[in-house]
Amino acid sequence: MSQQQPQLKGYTSYKHFNVTSALPSFVAHVEINRPAKLNAFFEAMWLELGQIFRQLSSDPDVRAVVLSGAGDRGFTAGLDIHAASSNDQLQSGDAPDVGRKAAQLRRYITEFQDSISAIELCEKPVIVVLHAISFGLAIDIACASDIRLCTRDVRLAVKEVDIGLAADIGTLSRLPKAVGNFSWVKEVCMSAREFGAAEAQQVGFVSHVLDSKAAALDQAVKLAGLIAGKSPIAVQGTKELLNHARDHSVSESLRYTTVWNSAALQSRDMMDALSASVQKKKPVFSKL
Repeated sequence: MSQQQPQLKGYTSYKHFNVTSALPSFVAHVEINRPAKLNAFFEAMWLELGQIFRQLSSDPDVRAVVLSGAGDRGFTAGLDIHAASSNDQLQSGDAPDVGRKAAQLRRYITEFQDSISAIELCEKPVIVVLHAISFGLAIDIACASDIRLCTRDVRLAVKEVDIGLAADIGTLSRLPKAVGNFSWVKEVCMSAREFGAAEAQQVGFVSHVLDSKAAALDQAVKLAGLIAGKSPIAVQGTKELLNHARDHSVSESLRYTTVWNSAALQSRDMMDALSASVQKKKPVFSKL
């Protein structure tokens, strides 16, 4: 993948992320851009991340998203500990009693959660590329993404217990559903121990392991391009229905699929795809 991609129109105002247009068409590349600090997050960054993915969700010129971290040292080291230690919300604050302090913290945590959940709620499929140091918030972000790739040198860890808290931004809710081994989930979350690419692939946390960041980005962009060439009605519906199925019973999921497709099947996309197949041509779908 080219190192110089054009900025995506409408996304140039963001300070902590590069949002570029990757080839092939309809693929956006979101890059965490704080490499001097190992892409560690502070409040303005996670708020901006949520804004970006809410904007991408309704952007008709985007059908798939690749998410990565700038620099060679890591995807993200997680929370910027120095910024967090001086955060008034996490200190005594100005609340006069425990009840009011709890209300302030609840709003603060919810806003943080919503920023990361914007990745999962984005209508477009999101492919995350994890490399080198990928701690704490990296796991939250990866769990909220649809497809996970990593490099062979990746260092992964659910680090929150090491800084005195239970992970509260999504890992404990999503990781058990992302892999098939609950004992392993409890082990890595309670111990905060590191695990690598081979272990991540073994438990199903990542789909592919690549030799380098460049190779992983190339793979991610190719996969995003393949998905972006499909019907946006079908792809976005598939993401919605799979996420619903994960959190509901089979009967509830079948019912929801029936209701969803009773509307989606009225689009032109299925007829366009069938017609192109008969004519042995690549189908072209309207923007959504």
